[in-house]
Amino acid sequence: MKIVITGANSSVGINLLDHLGRDPAVESIIAGVRSEKAFNSLPSDAKIVPTVIAYDDAAGLEQAASGANVVIHLAGILIENKHSNYATANVAATAAVLAAAKANNAQHFIFISVIGARPDSKNAYYRSKGAAEKLAEESGLNVSILRTPLLLGPSTAGAWSLLGAAKQDEAKVLGGGHYVMHPLDIDDLSVAISNLCKREVSGSTTYELAGPEPIAYCDLIRRFATELGKEIKIGSVPIWLAKIGAAVTSIVKGGGISPTVIDVITTDEKTSHNADSELGVTLTPLQDTISKILRANS
Repeated sequence: MKIVITGANSSVGINLLDHLGRDPAVESIIAGVRSEKAFNSLPSDAKIVPTVIAYDDAAGLEQAASGANVVIHLAGILIENKHSNYATANVAATAAVLAAAKANNAQHFIFISVIGARPDSKNAYYRSKGAAEKLAEESGLNVSILRTPLLLGPSTAGAWSLLGAAKQDEAKVLGGGHYVMHPLDIDDLSVAISNLCKREVSGSTTYELAGPEPIAYCDLIRRFATELGKEIKIGSVPIWLAKIGAAVTSIVKGGGISPTVIDVITTDEKTSHNADSELGVTLTPLQDTISKILRANS
């Protein structure tokens, strides 16, 4: 089986490469990244072929996807910048990768989305992911869409943020951190994707894969602090005030944390049905994930 992965140098991509590299059913993996500088961050494995891709280069994308059985589209952004916005990075890029997969008659297209994605969402980020999902659903390819919550693992941005907060005597958190998360161990996501790669699929199916324990973000910080042997106070930054500051800063800088991002961060993660059983995943207990993160960062 030949697999193509976009966004291969992301924390999810690197973890997935480790999993797929150990799978005897996988013969080769095209690890798509944006520049050669990212090659050194990828796992060293004879199966893995680092490849520079550009989403505005249709011929290059088709060549990268040549002979692929499965195309896994991980690439996308939450935080916009001067060079990349939701329309280009989340929607147009997905359209380009779908076209390359279709040109090569790929048997399966796997799209990693987010819980809350809807093409009619008032939130621009969720709306862009929903629009990308719709493109995948209407592509004519066999498609698996996998919506995910906050991802936790030793190298994830979520883990670094939690560790940084937990090491303080008092952590200032948006709205006091009372929004509810369903943290998913990044290894569980990789298992789910690996299992999907080996399935024969027909049509389009959307899955939501959440972690086993719903928890308020403030309590998640406390759990990390407890494991570090610390007592911590959780302070509150008013969300409305943070949005005003983010609106001004994002306009001046042409990107960065924006009111849209703040809404995503502070929205309760809600799932209609957790697809862990359908995806063949035994969910890692949250405490085990926290312990794994602390061991890796000790």
